[in-house]
Amino acid sequence: MVNIRGRKLINFGLVAVDIVVAGAFAANIVITHAAKGKTYSDVTLIPHQRVGLVLGSPKRVADGRLNLFFLGRVKAAAELYRQGKVDYLLASGDNGPGDDEPADLKSGLISQGVPAEKVYLDYAGFRTLDSVVRAKEVFGQTQITIISQEFQNQRAIFIANHSRLDAIGFNAPDVFSGRTVIRESLARVKAVLDVYLFHTQPRFIERTVAIGNTAQGLTAAGKALPKRASDDSQ
Repeated sequence: MVNIRGRKLINFGLVAVDIVVAGAFAANIVITHAAKGKTYSDVTLIPHQRVGLVLGSPKRVADGRLNLFFLGRVKAAAELYRQGKVDYLLASGDNGPGDDEPADLKSGLISQGVPAEKVYLDYAGFRTLDSVVRAKEVFGQTQITIISQEFQNQRAIFIANHSRLDAIGFNAPDVFSGRTVIRESLARVKAVLDVYLFHTQPRFIERTVAIGNTAQGLTAAGKALPKRASDDSQ
């Protein structure tokens, strides 16, 4: 009896693993196809867009070293601005305990020569989905350049496509690790489920901030909202 029960558990586990692997494979195909031809690694080839969306990442890793994901995104975004490929940058991320991703991004961009008045902040970019949809619904964008590593750009463009936001991506240098591959595989499955099954919306949608409208006097959104640690940024 014990052996039969054990075999059943093993068989169940194998089926579960097969389902997860198949789901990850399918999600990867869907997202890669959605972003085909929409990401760029050469700044000279990417079309001009008025606003670039910089996806948040903690500035430092657990041992205190500078996060290479963060550094790559800051440098890529600053290069886009210097080359006249974007007029404004929207730094979107979480500002939960221990990290203020939007403010850190802004400081990094300023250190790279981007004028402070050209950087807008979204403090409620808890997830990639929140950052992308809020760029449209809160910051009023219908076209945008997303700035992150290619794997996240692809996922963000997939979300943008289903949010009626015309998006392209500028790829920051990739940082490869087994942990990153696993996290991104799971994030892609979740993104597909969010879009097709759950119809997930951002946690918060508040009044519109008009990027470039100096008369409005607003350069940030989401600062006073409850915080939540990001679950799919690097």
